[in-house]
Formats: sequence, structure tokens, C-alpha cells
Amino acid sequence: MVDAARARKLADRIQQIVAEMLERRIKDPRLGFVTVTDTRITNDLRDATVYYTVYGSDGERAETAAALESAKGVIRSEVGKKTGIRHTPSITFVMDSLMENAAHIDDLLAKARARDAEVARAAQSASHAGDANPYREPADEGEPDGEPDDGPGGESGDGAAFGGEDGPSRRSPS
Repeated sequence: MVDAARARKLADRIQQIVAEMLERRIKDPRLGFVTVTDTRITNDLRDATVYYTVYGSDGERAETAAALESAKGVIRSEVGKKTGIRHTPSITFVMDSLMENAAHIDDLLAKARARDAEVARAAQSASHAGDANPYREPADEGEPDGEPDDGPGGESGDGAAFGGEDGPSRRSPS
């Protein structure tokens, strides 16, 4: 096994080599507007996966995939020459669906913005379900909690405050 840093460096180098090859050396007319987006290599450095995108229709994508398959041997031999490693990894080309995923995410975000705007419009014309101020306010300065004071013998008197309904609680001397 190889450390992850070396594998990542090799993957980056393979990505550069493949991009240069597609730009300068591969002259296949089926090859469309290709962008190499990422390259990943296994830990044993035996297999490399090159991700790419193609700008164009589905037919152009299929033709580009066929062109890449036919140029795979030339690209692999060039990767072997320029990297100088003992065993040149086999190369697999995979269509990266990055553009479709980005378009799908943009559509979802647009729908979310439209729903947020609907909620904001509904909130502007909405009114409170209860009172405008849900908090109790004191009637005057003598009643801090807003409830009338029943006095010493009533429910809110001193006896209920110390021990409940039976009056003050008594502790047995132990």
C-alpha cells in the first residue's frame, strides 16, 4: 500500500497528462469539448479513474465516450512515460454528472426560494391567533402578577405559601 499523499500526487499528475493529451495529441473528430474534472487512483496504484464532462448533447457525449475508449491505450502509454512509475495504472474513463447535478440543485433552490416567497406573502396578510401581546401585564402597581390578592385568609394568603392547603409544614424533631 502507498500513502495517501503519494497516491493523490500521482492522481493529480495523471489528470494533467490526460488533459494535455486530449487538448494537443488526440485528434479524433468524435472527441467533443471535454473537461477532465477529477482523477482517482487506487491505493495499490493499479487502477486510475478519470472523470470528465462533455459540453453538448447526449449524442456528442456518446461519441466522446467512444473516442476516449479508442484512445485509452495511447493515453496510458503516455502516462507511463511521463510518470516513470514501475507499473502504469489501467485507465477508466467515467462521465462525471457534475453539470446535471448542479442544474438539479439550482432547480431545487429556485423552488425553495419560490416557496419561501409564498410563505412571506402569506405572513404579511396574517394576523395573530390570540392577543397581539401574549404576556400578562399588571393592572396596577399593587398587583405585580396581574391577579388580585385575596388577602391573608384567602387562597393566596401566607398559609398556602408555606405548606400548601394544610398550612405550614411541620417537621418532627428527630
